[in-house]
Amino acid sequence: MEQVMNHYLVFAENQVLETERLILRPLSLADAEDMYEYASDEMTTEFVFPTHQTLQETKEIIASVFMADPFGKFAIEDKETHKMIGTIDLRVNMKAGTAEIGYTLNRHYWGKGLMPEAAKMLLMLGFDQLKLIRIIAVHDLKNPKSGRVMEKIGMTKESTVYEARKIHGVVSDIVTYGITHSQWQAHKA
Repeated sequence: MEQVMNHYLVFAENQVLETERLILRPLSLADAEDMYEYASDEMTTEFVFPTHQTLQETKEIIASVFMADPFGKFAIEDKETHKMIGTIDLRVNMKAGTAEIGYTLNRHYWGKGLMPEAAKMLLMLGFDQLKLIRIIAVHDLKNPKSGRVMEKIGMTKESTVYEARKIHGVVSDIVTYGITHSQWQAHKA
């Protein structure tokens, strides 16, 4: 029980994280319009989740997914404009000492190095605070730019799983990247 309580405490003590250009913070219903802007964009959602059809749907997802179980789930806010431009989460399995990072970014902010900046903060949280031994991330085989984010934060390609899931009714292949605690220590140095 102590280990489980510890990871909740770490998340409770780290609800807001800052990087040079970003604030990672809990989501609220006030983020609905910003989220709907990218969640209703088929180009942004193509490889990650079903495209939102209405602002109401976005509000319901914020309430049921992000607010109902907030630990490890962050809004990505641009420090300069205070606009919520994406989400990033660290899904932890404390018994195994592992986690998975997942993320989505408004396409108008792609190619600026923002997602690696946010993801590095979650690696720091996972390895330095939660003392995890391994963190993975997955991307659709047809979305190699997401794999570049993973490489930029020190992850290495580990496997490709064919016909792994359906997104938008299309069967897709996924690529898994990972990084261990010792690899993270070497990457930080």
